[in-house]
Amino acid sequence: MPFGFYIIMAAQFFSALADNALLIVAISILREMSAPSEYEPLLKTFFTVSYVVLAAFVGAFADSMPKWRVMFISNGIKIAGCAMMYWDCHPLLAYAVVGLGAAAYSPAKYGILTEYLPHRLLVVANGWIEGLTVGAIILGVVVGGTLIKPEIAQMLLGFDFPLIDTGVDTVSEMSLCFVAGFYLLAALFNLYVPDTGVDHRVLHPNPWHLLREFNHCLALLWRDRLGQVSLAVTTLFWGAGATLQFIVIKWAEAALHLDLSRSSLLQGVVAVGVALGAVGAARMISLRKSVQVIPLGIAMGIVVLVMNFVEHLWLAVALLVLIGTLSGFFVVPMNALLQHRGHILMGAGHSIAVQNFNENLSILAMTGLYFLMIRLDLSIYLVITLFGLFISVTMWLVRLRHQANQRVRDDVCHLDDGGH
Repeated sequence: MPFGFYIIMAAQFFSALADNALLIVAISILREMSAPSEYEPLLKTFFTVSYVVLAAFVGAFADSMPKWRVMFISNGIKIAGCAMMYWDCHPLLAYAVVGLGAAAYSPAKYGILTEYLPHRLLVVANGWIEGLTVGAIILGVVVGGTLIKPEIAQMLLGFDFPLIDTGVDTVSEMSLCFVAGFYLLAALFNLYVPDTGVDHRVLHPNPWHLLREFNHCLALLWRDRLGQVSLAVTTLFWGAGATLQFIVIKWAEAALHLDLSRSSLLQGVVAVGVALGAVGAARMISLRKSVQVIPLGIAMGIVVLVMNFVEHLWLAVALLVLIGTLSGFFVVPMNALLQHRGHILMGAGHSIAVQNFNENLSILAMTGLYFLMIRLDLSIYLVITLFGLFISVTMWLVRLRHQANQRVRDDVCHLDDGGH
């Protein structure tokens, strides 16, 4: 891999680490405010709404200038959201601003891969990016959980700079300062992300033109036989992954009797599995064979059901690693295939924006359903059962769709051969 790829990875790592640390800190602030428990999944809803609402614009924005500049601006927006939470803005609103920055960041961080690397390296690059992102999730939730631990927080608050009054007096203020530091570090790496030399399209001043263009790209990717299958898989994966974050916290509290600080670490355990699966997929699965991993998605949903019968921490850790490994192994090749098809059909930034629109619409829908189930006071074990069955059935339907697409292609090829 060229050296610039490692700069891209470093920038992505620290930005993703801060996003996930901030999620745990925001949950802690909501609990300090005695906010209703169903507000916690709404954090993810507010974070992702920008991905959906601004999907038609962020892709064009990402393609209108060098990707490093887009990433730098986006991290600046995230820092602004973090500062809003520091100045006592409601966590839901402040986290929505962070989500605005993330929505603008995403087309650039993935789009630069298709501009900077040949397509033969896309699965490997995605394996590294996803593995590193998962590593950032692991460290992010660990950092977030550690910062809110009373003994750690008091020790850090007790540290004073000579002759300087920092004005940081509470656990939440101290935690937010650390998170902002990670965003600043990511922004510093953004300045050294290589310029790929790709010609950039001037951002059209008419928003209706951008909406029509986005709708055309959306329809184009869903009509493509390989694009629709990979888009369906990644859409399901990200919706399920976001929901699983909150399911794991509530399940760990109910089944394993862990507090927020310790249960948040189990999110990192899932992320370890995703990293293992991502690295395995990068080594073993080529772009041409990427659709062969779809059955692993069906298996993942079945394995999720086993969570209902686990009451011991060591068994929970093993099970969550397995769930993460299965999900990482099937989503990385699908993600690479989707990027490849999107780059061919419409360009990097636009294709990632279409991908983000669908994936974050899935996150909004699935976390919204989880919010309703918690609001209705359903048992977490019933929620897990419905969640696992939904994943397996949906992945089975995707597999049937792919097989139908293959039969149509084979029939067309057969007719073409007969015509000759």
